[in-house]
Amino acid sequence: MDLDAYVAEHGGQWRRLDQLCRQRRLDAAEVDELVALYQRATTQLSVLRSRSPDPALVSELSQVVLRARARLTGRSRPSWATVRRFLLVGFPGAVWRAAPWWCAVATAFTLLTFTLIAFVAENPATAAAFIGEEDAAELVESGFAGYYTEFSAPTFAFHLWTHNAWLAAKCLAAGVLIVPVAYLLWQNVVNIGVVGGVMVSYGRADVFFGLITPHGLLELTGVFVAAGVGLRVGWAWIAPPEQLTRGQAVARAGRDGVLVALGLVMLFAVSAVIEAFVTPAPVPVPLRIAVGAAVWLAFLAYVMVLGSRADAAHHDSIDHDVGGDIDLQPAR
Repeated sequence: MDLDAYVAEHGGQWRRLDQLCRQRRLDAAEVDELVALYQRATTQLSVLRSRSPDPALVSELSQVVLRARARLTGRSRPSWATVRRFLLVGFPGAVWRAAPWWCAVATAFTLLTFTLIAFVAENPATAAAFIGEEDAAELVESGFAGYYTEFSAPTFAFHLWTHNAWLAAKCLAAGVLIVPVAYLLWQNVVNIGVVGGVMVSYGRADVFFGLITPHGLLELTGVFVAAGVGLRVGWAWIAPPEQLTRGQAVARAGRDGVLVALGLVMLFAVSAVIEAFVTPAPVPVPLRIAVGAAVWLAFLAYVMVLGSRADAAHHDSIDHDVGGDIDLQPAR
């Protein structure tokens, strides 16, 4: 093998490949050129390794090939751009696409809960059947309010965070089976409905709603989102869109589920902080509710504004490939 002739024949392609790897932005034609040159360079590198005694040349071309591979496949390293895209596009878009599901869950949950609160309040014997007369009296006198101050605020917040995140994870994971999600939601309906009914029947509705509302708005919305996304995955299995196979439909809904799961970890962290620090705070009830409502409304606005925008871009990318420059991170 004439090494000098081989380098003279292909050296220009290697230099061009290295130039493309270091270029910050590539248009569509340059990406195609990068792919073609990378494929050729890998073959040529194999030839040099088997026939060339020049380790310096092999090492140099190996580095070019590795840079090209990194440029094409990307690097799985965390970056602020990735976090920013998740917060501004990925999470709100996934929540928005599942909005019909979690809004339906929220509506059904709210109706059932208030119905149960009213029923228990009008039928005190029902409360006794659920938790006993002595426990009901203790709950009203000190148990319900004491729950929020039993532990130190940081410990209480961590406990709430992990508990709610685990509940959301179960809703997301069990969504494909439908029934377990309905069971988990019903458990929460019964818990809130019975406690609320007992408090109302003893004339302590102000204490109940004054304590549960500040954090409950955001916390329950997170549970509704998790349940709705989980049920959406299950429905994708039962009735996939015509253009998708059952596996493709579940995979698409499942990807949204992963995004939602990550986002809800942060949402429940915020709701836990509110429940541990704001709910029991010695300030007027309207102020506590105002803080919780403001955070809740901010989350809804975040989903509606950024989620609808991200969903529109998501559909555009599915319907057709958008022309223009492709922004790839340059290899370093």
